[in-house]
Amino acid sequence: MHLAEPIGGFIGLQLDDGDLYYPDLIALNTGRNALEYILRIRKFKTIYLPYFTCEVLLEPIRKLKIAYRYYSLDKNLCPIIDFIIDEQSCLLYTNYFGVKTDIVTSLTSKIKNIIIDNAQAFFTKPINNADTFYSCRKFFGVPDGAYLHIGSHKRLQLQQDESIHRFSHLIKGVDINTENGYADYVENNKSLVNNDIKEMSRITKSILAGTNYQKCITSRKNNFDYLHDQFFDINLLKMSYTSNDVAMVYPLLIDDPSLKKKLIERKIFIATYWPNVYQWTSPSSFEYNLTNNLIALPIDHRYNLTDMERIVKVVKSLL
Repeated sequence: MHLAEPIGGFIGLQLDDGDLYYPDLIALNTGRNALEYILRIRKFKTIYLPYFTCEVLLEPIRKLKIAYRYYSLDKNLCPIIDFIIDEQSCLLYTNYFGVKTDIVTSLTSKIKNIIIDNAQAFFTKPINNADTFYSCRKFFGVPDGAYLHIGSHKRLQLQQDESIHRFSHLIKGVDINTENGYADYVENNKSLVNNDIKEMSRITKSILAGTNYQKCITSRKNNFDYLHDQFFDINLLKMSYTSNDVAMVYPLLIDDPSLKKKLIERKIFIATYWPNVYQWTSPSSFEYNLTNNLIALPIDHRYNLTDMERIVKVVKSLL
């Protein structure tokens, strides 16, 4: 006999009802597990990865004992494909910072076995013939969560994840401040290592359903446009940014490895993409230079143009 949901008791956390941004995609617990899902379904023998990527992507590849090879990028963040992608191989390409959709479109029209990493491009819709995955926590205040678009009718049978033990950094960020929650954030990242593929948790899905996506899009676009107008002439990274792109950060490439540390000292916190690249490449490589010198300026929905003005003022004072 089916047991009815209880009535009464204490009042739980109140979350606004709303629509998910990707209601038709497969909702999973992490981006790396979305990649594992693809690899399990497709059964590729070899995957080609960019040197400039996060090392967590190796987790499912090593788990499934799939051969992997690295490839380099040119100055436009386009892959240098000097190898053959056969029927049992695939190429993974990252939509870097959410501003490389033109390259994604071009690659998907030419390469059959391609996987698009849209972890930095949440709002870029998937292309039908390209398996694509997303990471929710790069864009929103959730402890986990990912989406997957896969052009196959095959599905894995999964249990649903639970996220109750991954919230301390988010709660401290609201109740105290982001700095106070950072240590918990690091611990949460560790807790996501080597997890089984599971469906997105109910709490993560509920938060995402209550998110004002249009507000997030508008804030990111306005903030990006302001910084781009201020830094276009000095930015060594030339972007083919269009009005349809919704970036994760503003990627400012400056030939000054000390700038990142100076900004952090002034409480403008800059992430490094990605420290593992130092071990994977040589100091003369383009990817090493990106990791060393790229300033990923925050532009998300927490901030407005007044915050962007502060960023510009501080950056220009340090140049």
